[in-house]
Amino acid sequence: MTFLIAIAGGSGSGKTTLARALADALPPEKVGFLSEDWYFADVGATPGFDPSAYDFDDLQVRDHARLAHDLHALRRGEPVWAPVYSFHEHRRVAEHATAVEPRPILIAEGAHLLCTPAVAALFHLKVFVDTPGDVRFIRRLIRDQAERGRSAQSVIDQYLRTVRPAHLRLIEPSRACADVTIPDDAGKVTDADSAELRALIAPLLAHPGLKAALEA
Repeated sequence: MTFLIAIAGGSGSGKTTLARALADALPPEKVGFLSEDWYFADVGATPGFDPSAYDFDDLQVRDHARLAHDLHALRRGEPVWAPVYSFHEHRRVAEHATAVEPRPILIAEGAHLLCTPAVAALFHLKVFVDTPGDVRFIRRLIRDQAERGRSAQSVIDQYLRTVRPAHLRLIEPSRACADVTIPDDAGKVTDADSAELRALIAPLLAHPGLKAALEA
């Protein structure tokens, strides 16, 4: 059986950085990776779709039924083919393009992983990254301009209109079901320090379930 780890938290909390640091600290043949962002619904195909008016931070935009199906398969030791989503086109550009092989440990990261009970229940270890709101916003502002071709004003408008309300409505309450909360209060927005990352993942590396999966 694959040991599933969920790393959740608000947008810009450092989930992906933490997940990658944890994966890098483990033997590569023992660990796999999955991103919830691969499971955005194909909303860009909807007639009359207007990305400036759409709430991309609500649960309805996540294909958690498909995600739960794939997580079930991985728990059974079966490989899956995850979809590919384009943030520029707001479309699912391929249905079965990302191969995810079953490994003793699978690390999944995503803001809403703990928001749907049926999905959260599939993880053996649930982690919530607690990062101050101002740091999360600055990280998102930098990322969306550099990686997703967004203007600063559009990022700010979306943050105030949907991101912040969704965080208060969905993400923040989901921390209640986390097994481990990791406070990331260093205040850095770029160039994460390796020593700080090692300190953040130390409680996860010491988890008995993860250790058992490594030894299996």
